[in-house]
Amino acid sequence: MKSLAHPGGNITGFHNYEPALGGKWLEVLKEVAPSVRRVPVVHVPEIAANVAFIRAAEASSKALGVTVMGAGVRDAADIESVLSDFAREPNGGLIVTPSPLTATRRDVIIATALRLNLPASYSFRFYAASGGLISYGIDQLETVREAASYVNRILRGENPANLPVQLPTKYQLIINLRTAKALGLRPSESFLQRADEVIE
Repeated sequence: MKSLAHPGGNITGFHNYEPALGGKWLEVLKEVAPSVRRVPVVHVPEIAANVAFIRAAEASSKALGVTVMGAGVRDAADIESVLSDFAREPNGGLIVTPSPLTATRRDVIIATALRLNLPASYSFRFYAASGGLISYGIDQLETVREAASYVNRILRGENPANLPVQLPTKYQLIINLRTAKALGLRPSESFLQRADEVIE
């Protein structure tokens, strides 16, 4: 690929993530759960983007007074084991990076985080809708609509090389108030007003 603006060849598309999101997930988690001091970043080590998210979270952690560490997982058993070990000490939180594993095992992650009293920040709305505390990420439906417009243009003869790779421009902040209450958290009114959606 030559550049995002001029990809060249037959390459174009839409990018789901920016590494800086790792820092944003930590920031919103700390805002809702100010007592959090230790945060593992649940990730699949083989996914390069997951490692980039950890680095971004680490870069933001000092200013927020939080210690961030990687928590590599490869299956559901890893998830429960890693979180249970981590939760033996107080003031913990959790960041869950996007991957096929964390998406398909989200019920295990969300239930374990709630059982262990770990406030958690996730990447997509479906996590918060499934009972996760907070999600901050792109609007997936909007991305699909935009991708469909590219497909239409290509089918009408436009060269993919002339269509820039699009980076995310709109992000959604979602909070699940039922989960916040279950964790004994009281998000500020300003946070709730900033949220794109409050699940009650």
